[in-house]
Formats: sequence, structure tokens, C-alpha cells
Amino acid sequence: MSIRIAFLGCGSMNEAILGGLIKGGTDPADIVATVRRAERAAELAERHHGITAIAGEEEPENNKQATTGSDVVILGVKPVGIADLAREIGDSLSPHTIVISVAAAVSLEQLEAALPAGQPVIRTMPNTPAKLGRGVVSVSPGTNCTTAQLQLAKDLLVSAGTVVEVPEHQIDALSAISGSGPAYAFYLAEAMAAAGVELGLDPELSLLIARETVAGAGFMLAEPGADPTALRRAVTSPNGTTERAIATFDERGLPGILADGARAAAARAAEITQQLA
Repeated sequence: MSIRIAFLGCGSMNEAILGGLIKGGTDPADIVATVRRAERAAELAERHHGITAIAGEEEPENNKQATTGSDVVILGVKPVGIADLAREIGDSLSPHTIVISVAAAVSLEQLEAALPAGQPVIRTMPNTPAKLGRGVVSVSPGTNCTTAQLQLAKDLLVSAGTVVEVPEHQIDALSAISGSGPAYAFYLAEAMAAAGVELGLDPELSLLIARETVAGAGFMLAEPGADPTALRRAVTSPNGTTERAIATFDERGLPGILADGARAAAARAAEITQQLA
């Protein structure tokens, strides 16, 4: 069965999901995306051959145009603009259209208040590896979302990666781990590359080996049943070089630093939600 999907706003996150869907087998002809600039629309159409991309500077009603007749509408503008966008498209929605938000910090209550009464709504929190089909995407259903509608959303989003259902009150915690998590991994690779340079390695070589090491470890973690603790212990020989490095990390409080960072990310998400209320 063909399902028409509209992406309203196509920044990095929505494009990551869009790319994941296509990679997973969704027909590009069933996808329409809206953006502000004609240049960006042309870029999307070229990169994801077969989709329809509509620029607001050429078609001021592009969001309503994309929404009309769509079975699923994915809101991907910045959080501050989500409520206005929801109100803008309200008259173009079918009562059965599933509205999915990927905006951080915008609550289900805020979304439902801005949409027509009874509209099925799902709040998600994806991360950028979705564009490779290796993301994590959480789903939290709203008041009017049926079990069948939630399952449809899961079936669509699974091509972007692992889909997990969480109650809305856990989204901030989840976003602190999976939403921001790719940046933590990239930050680790940056730090490893810098350490290699400090030890005398050529900068390009150090970046290459840091990047490939983090990526390779990620592939190992992606194996079914992989346990990060067991994997770490397997390369940490007693009284060896890796053991010395891990001991130094523990002495410097690296686990606590990571936990503090995650708490700060979750707290910031809660602050933004309050600011948007």
C-alpha cells in the first residue's frame, strides 16, 4: 500500500529520516518535502531523486500543499516554529493524518493544542545516524493516536534505525543519550585524534585512525547482543596498556563527567519546553 509522506521543513534531522526511508525502500515518489529556499529544494530533489521538494519562496502555501492528501506529516522545523506550523496546516489535514514531530522540547500537549481536535499525534526523538539507517528513533503517542497508527509510524521509521517506544516523560533523558549521543562519539574521536598528535603522530594520520577506530568499535557494538562492558574487558589485558588508560579515565572521573553532561542536556531540554509553553 502506497503511503504519502510529507516532510515539513527539511533540515538535517528530517533529511536524515527522509534518506533512511528511501534507503529502506520507500518510493521517493511518495515523499514531498517543503523548505524555504528554491536552492535548497533543488538540492534535495537532486540528492534524493524522485521526491517532490517545494520552496516557500516560490510557493507561499507550500506547507498546506504538501499536507493535503498526505497520510503522514512529519514536522521538522525548529522547536520555536512548531506550534505556528501546526496551526498553519490544520485546515489541510485529514482527521486520520498522522502528525509526527521530530522537534526537541515540544510537548504532546503543545502539539495537540495547536492542531485540530482529535488529530493523531506522535512525538519522536531521532538522531542523525538515521540517514544511514543506523539511527535511534523514539516514539511517544499522543492522546488520539490509535495502536494501528502508532504501528504504522513505527513501520515507517524502522528503516531509519532502531525504534523504541517511551513514555513522554522519559524523552528528555533519552535525548540526552541518543539524541545528543552522536556528538559525544564525534567529540571522542576529536579528542583521540588530538591525543595522537600530542604523542607525535601526523595530524592526518591521527585523525584517520581515531575516526576509523571509533567507527569500527561502533560496528562491534551494533552486533546482536553486544555488551559494551564485555567488549571493553576483552581488549583490556591485566596490567597492560589499555588497562592503564582506562584506570586514568576512571581516576579523572570520566564516567561522572559523561553523566553530568547527559544531565545538563536533559535539563536544557526541559528548560526549552518551559520556554515554549
